[in-house]
Amino acid sequence: MRDLVLFIAKALVDNPDQVEVKEIAGEKATVLELKVADGDRGKIIGKEGRIIKAIRVIVNSASAKLDKRATVEVVE
Repeated sequence: MRDLVLFIAKALVDNPDQVEVKEIAGEKATVLELKVADGDRGKIIGKEGRIIKAIRVIVNSASAKLDKRATVEVVE
């Protein structure tokens, strides 16, 4: 999951070297914390949050295939 989010985020931003994904595994779910440069945060979120919603849908679909749950959060 981490590599999937990393790949998508690096393709969207202007500074791909500043993209970081931290994976926090819980008992029932995994949280993926996505950190990007300040100027790229808008590109990840998109208008009305459409891009981050699409990333979350992709991650949820991929994690469901593995019988797990995963969420993506954008952190500062």
